[in-house]
Amino acid sequence: MFDGPDIVIIGSGMGGASLAAGLAPTGARITILERGYPIPDDAPARDPWRIYTNSAFRSKETWLDETGRPFEPGNYYNVGGNSKLYGAVLIRYREADFKAMEHHDGVSPAWPFAYDELKPWYDKAEQLYQVRGDVASDRTEPAHGAPYPFPPVPDEPAIADARARLERVGVPPFTLPLGVDIDRWLSAGQSGWDGYPDQRCGKMDAETCGLAAALAHDNVQLITGAKVKNLKIGRDNRRIAEVVYEKGGEEHTLKPDFFAVCAGAVQSAALLLRSGLANSTDQVGRHFMNHNATAMIAIDPRFKNDAVYQKTFGINEWYLSDGNGGKPLGNVQLLGRVTPDILKIQVPQLPMPAARWISGHALDLYLISEDLPDPESRVTLSGDKIQLRWRRSNMTAHKKLVSKTRKALRAAGFPVALARLFDGRVPSHQCGTVRLGDDPASSVLDPECRSWDHPNLFVTDAGALPTSAAVNPALTVAALALRASNTITKDLAA
Repeated sequence: MFDGPDIVIIGSGMGGASLAAGLAPTGARITILERGYPIPDDAPARDPWRIYTNSAFRSKETWLDETGRPFEPGNYYNVGGNSKLYGAVLIRYREADFKAMEHHDGVSPAWPFAYDELKPWYDKAEQLYQVRGDVASDRTEPAHGAPYPFPPVPDEPAIADARARLERVGVPPFTLPLGVDIDRWLSAGQSGWDGYPDQRCGKMDAETCGLAAALAHDNVQLITGAKVKNLKIGRDNRRIAEVVYEKGGEEHTLKPDFFAVCAGAVQSAALLLRSGLANSTDQVGRHFMNHNATAMIAIDPRFKNDAVYQKTFGINEWYLSDGNGGKPLGNVQLLGRVTPDILKIQVPQLPMPAARWISGHALDLYLISEDLPDPESRVTLSGDKIQLRWRRSNMTAHKKLVSKTRKALRAAGFPVALARLFDGRVPSHQCGTVRLGDDPASSVLDPECRSWDHPNLFVTDAGALPTSAAVNPALTVAALALRASNTITKDLAA
């Protein structure tokens, strides 16, 4: 361990790991504080009964809902953060997502910069996370400065058949950009990767890509089991002076020149609230967003689904409009394979023979609609507890997306399409609580992800996102973090 870091990064998820990867070549001394530990090699990583029931990986902490009742959030605290169990969909926000966009139930505001500003950082993020994809497969795909680093993960035969069915009825799927080396993944076990924890066996996540690139430099260190308690302001009442964390029952203090909070949208907001920082305009914790999301199982007795991983295509036909010149609805993508065990876990009253039959004749999908920013949808503190008051928005669009998808699937030969709306305990797309913007009255960060209040404080996790769009946020978080690393590099040289 070295003393006296120049930069402390709090959290090793997609934002923290990508920021570290971007900063590591500067030679600056970087310390990453992570409250969790690496997922061990002998963990039950492919056991759905250990993952989808009383998860062997999820934290046991509780938060409070808007009524004050405790609940267990689906958050993970380990090296690599939530990305260890993510679906590895590394998709860019669409170009239109950076502009003001009118939805059925409100307006998604414009970002303080256009897509072209982030385009080169998306290119770098795709290289860092070794994305597999096909730029030409999606008509909504924004311009790239370079092709994907690798060809796409191939459809399995059953999924190729489903893709062809949809194409025949005028709803052409696109190839999902994925961070998975499928041969390595399957060599470690015949299962999908969506929702399963990676043990450094083929999934491109914050640990295996961003953090690995950073730790290849001897000026970067990772401290695990380090739970950050607070940040403290300096004598000038502007710059952050120190971070206090607890490890092994002992309290430690670090006093770097720069601080980056990357603990996840909820935890980053909670840390800043607990520390009384970056909140001169009462914006920290506000504008919490968490996609409106539905799982759908489409059943056809003639369809035989023997796929292992399944998750290789999506549908963006209703992303920019409803297909008839109306307002946007959202994105559809395949879920990882819903096996009989997973189906039984989700619907306990379902007999196992029925679960096997349904799973063997079903296509599993994930429908996402944009959640619009609302200042009253927020993270607050109640004593030592996090309280999450999520106000759903834009449900008109989401209901229309469910209806459009069901209609398309029926036309493609799937007569039954069952749907279930996810609730707020699903954490994978939380964002917006420490939003960037061009007006300090309505944002916490400037367009460079720097705190308006504290010039040496940055936030580069999903909390910085000013809008949720209707696609997975991981790649956008990585691109923002790499862009912020460029800003901090300039500050280091000043």
